[in-house]
Amino acid sequence: MIEVDADGVVAFTQALVRIPSTNDPARGRSERPAAELVEARMREWGWDPVVYEAAPGRPNVVAVVEGGGGPGPTLMFEGHTDVVTEGDLSSWTVDPFGGEIRDGKLWGRGSADMKSGLAAVLYATRALQLAGTFPGRIKVCALADEEGLMIGAHHFVNAGLASDVDGAIVAEPEAGEICAVAKGALRLRVDLTGRMAHGAMPQHGRNPIAAAGALLVGLRALQEELQRRHPAHEHLGEVYVTPTVVRAGSEEQVNVIPATASVFVDVRTVPGADHKEIADRVAALATGDGISAEVTVLVDRPPVDVPRTDPVVAALAAAHRAVTGEEPVYGGVPGTTDGTVLTHWGGVPSVVYGPGGKWIAHQADEYVEVADIVRCTRVFAEAARRFLHGDH
Repeated sequence: MIEVDADGVVAFTQALVRIPSTNDPARGRSERPAAELVEARMREWGWDPVVYEAAPGRPNVVAVVEGGGGPGPTLMFEGHTDVVTEGDLSSWTVDPFGGEIRDGKLWGRGSADMKSGLAAVLYATRALQLAGTFPGRIKVCALADEEGLMIGAHHFVNAGLASDVDGAIVAEPEAGEICAVAKGALRLRVDLTGRMAHGAMPQHGRNPIAAAGALLVGLRALQEELQRRHPAHEHLGEVYVTPTVVRAGSEEQVNVIPATASVFVDVRTVPGADHKEIADRVAALATGDGISAEVTVLVDRPPVDVPRTDPVVAALAAAHRAVTGEEPVYGGVPGTTDGTVLTHWGGVPSVVYGPGGKWIAHQADEYVEVADIVRCTRVFAEAARRFLHGDH
């Protein structure tokens, strides 16, 4: 088994957690300090990372570690440097950016999602490098903005950096599950335009709020239809069509029928569901009775469905079995990750696996088991060895 620096990966996770790398310019926060720490560690090991600005002040850090063992595939390890806000401090019992270790757990915002995973892929790659030569190469990537619009992953793909990647392991917290499937996300904004009128004379107007109400009823029926057409997925569950924001009118003028209303919809899909068809159906539901509707696609991230037989999934499963002595458990990602972008826009088979609980992300008192960090580092190192040697 490949030896990993257990103390080092835990200490580096602590150092990352102590950086409040939320995207919050008003508070002077960004991913940059976390990215700089990753870059510095890479350079300490003799790597030659390249920093790309995915957006001003929002860097991607990418290092290519050649195995020196001749031609071979390219494996990508991916983690993100941003975290969500800590929220209300009164809901925390620990310093959210303290990186405290207590009761075998490392506490703090981003400890699970996903600074421990980012540290683990760095230290796994270093462990494999120190163990000797290997064919091919590993591309270690610390990307920005996974918690937002995933501009880091999109920039990586658009810059052509995914074109030589044969498989990607995304180190999000999955509680030991191997997740080669992920739910799709389609977020829509529906702007309804009618005609303004006095509330005492509604016959002279066209009320977009009434149209919004009809749309909400129609969305419920659409969800039921989609659930009949696409039965619940083994790991991802049901298709959901969820209105999340309804906006219209003014409480200062309750006697006025507004000219416009907006409805925002969050659709979560399983493999087989067609996002364009769903968006078109929503547009059809919103149009009629003198009301015009414009549907804007805010986010379109299709579902991911990578076969278990794909080399990157098979290598990870074999590594999990070798390191833990247990059969792998397969699961699914309930949301989307940078792997969605890598697979659908970069053409890279991706699988999600990493330290931390599956449901702990974004909560107060976020933590990761210290033993889980070390275990996943060992699995990552072994998975890389197997993938690059074709031993899966």
